[in-house]
Amino acid sequence: MATKQRGRPRSFDRETALEKAMRAFWENGYEGTSVSELTREMGIGAPSLYAAFGDKRSLFEEVVRVYGTTHGAGPARALTEEPTARGAVERLLREAADEFTDPGHPRGCLVIHAATNCTTPEVEQALREQRGASLAAIEDRLRQGVAAGELPESLDTAAFARFVGAVFQGMSQQSRDGAGRRELEEIAGLAMTAWPGGESARSGVRG
Repeated sequence: MATKQRGRPRSFDRETALEKAMRAFWENGYEGTSVSELTREMGIGAPSLYAAFGDKRSLFEEVVRVYGTTHGAGPARALTEEPTARGAVERLLREAADEFTDPGHPRGCLVIHAATNCTTPEVEQALREQRGASLAAIEDRLRQGVAAGELPESLDTAAFARFVGAVFQGMSQQSRDGAGRRELEEIAGLAMTAWPGGESARSGVRG
């Protein structure tokens, strides 16, 4: 009697599967995305998911790393590429208005939205640390501005960094609630009027 050959596991493109997993987590959050939904979106079976990525938490951690180098890379670029602290913060917020409302992917910030109603302590802590690192990067850029004489020495850089972070996070949620790019750009423009030193930061809103 001929023995039946076992079929080979279906191959898949890892990067494409990661992008699809990213969109699922981005749209539904960490807790709101089930393994069955992930396998459906990624087009693979659960055994293939576990073999390639580990469990759901491991997959999410990899998704967040990929997000940080792709869709979520804008803030880091703004903070390092702009010659002034003011230019860096304004670019960070204005680019967020574009990114958060881009019709090519879910709205808002994946890292911010994924933490909503998260009840997995390890994931919640990792996301909190990532948000903390982002605030630290903003504060460091503000400190550079103080050292360069661009900002007053009396500036509480930690408090102002938290203000910028609060605006960024609020813009993410507003986009999830339906705010458009122009509306978010208006928020960014208003936030920049609070720039320390009394200089008005109104530079117009792009159409």
